[in-house]
Amino acid sequence: MISKKIASAAIIALKEALTNVYWYKADLRSFLTSTISNPTILSRLNWDDYKRNIIKKLIDYFQSNEEKFQQDLLKLMTEVSRINDFSHLEHLENGEEKALNAKRSVTALKKFVETHEKYYEEHKQIEERRRATYENLIETTAVKEKLNELTRKYFTLLGSEEPQKRGYTLEKVLKELFEIFDLDPKASFKIIGEQIDGAFTFEGTDFLFEAKWQKKPVSAKDLDSLAGKLSRKLDNTLGMYLSINGYSEDGVKAHSSGRRLIILMDGSDIMAVLEGRIDLIQLLLRKRRHAAQTGNIYLKIHEIFTS
Repeated sequence: MISKKIASAAIIALKEALTNVYWYKADLRSFLTSTISNPTILSRLNWDDYKRNIIKKLIDYFQSNEEKFQQDLLKLMTEVSRINDFSHLEHLENGEEKALNAKRSVTALKKFVETHEKYYEEHKQIEERRRATYENLIETTAVKEKLNELTRKYFTLLGSEEPQKRGYTLEKVLKELFEIFDLDPKASFKIIGEQIDGAFTFEGTDFLFEAKWQKKPVSAKDLDSLAGKLSRKLDNTLGMYLSINGYSEDGVKAHSSGRRLIILMDGSDIMAVLEGRIDLIQLLLRKRRHAAQTGNIYLKIHEIFTS
């Protein structure tokens, strides 16, 4: 779920730079405490160990959970690459050599930071162009009329007490909505009971899709069903679950830990897209990025608008 994994060579450069720049463990710990998002992680390290081992264990831990800790790794890389004063090393024994080694390792790290900064700047520009394209698109008569038509259909469902009829109409609304945003909804979009099963492709990633409209929030058991299907698919297959009436707290917590395979949507998300307040592509991007960076798979639409 992360956009681009940090290169192994960049990880090696970060370890080397941290080792050379901070000679004393107290200085290293102070820097790490002020830099990483959750400094309590540092308490899991053995600070009586050798400095190089401490750094290796911390960075390896972050890298093994890169979906969750990529921002910490990038921030560490950025902050270390900005160090340009090595005078604190010069008063040590062989200080000039230590300062020179630190400077060299920071310079080596800086090259990787510049590469990543360029990538994320390009990614940001792509998102801005996409947003501008959507704003133009939404003003075109054909798209606007189609969204209005789907909105009217969706509104007729809100007071319906016929699950089967409601399910068939929702199926059509969702499939047409996905087609508007070129998400290639597969022909397998179909109803099984009150549940809609389908699949779509987004930015080269295949998603299994399930939607449910029931009075009570979707539980952990319901999400387990989709997770089970994902476990039998290729590693790059993710899941999108739509529950019109939201999710139970235990369900969200259960699937926000470990490897996040599912992103959650609710009825408020669908209304925001139908009303043109956000395009479906941008919504998926924000939800996927939030899940990768924070571990929370249920980013709500009001949090997107207020962030």
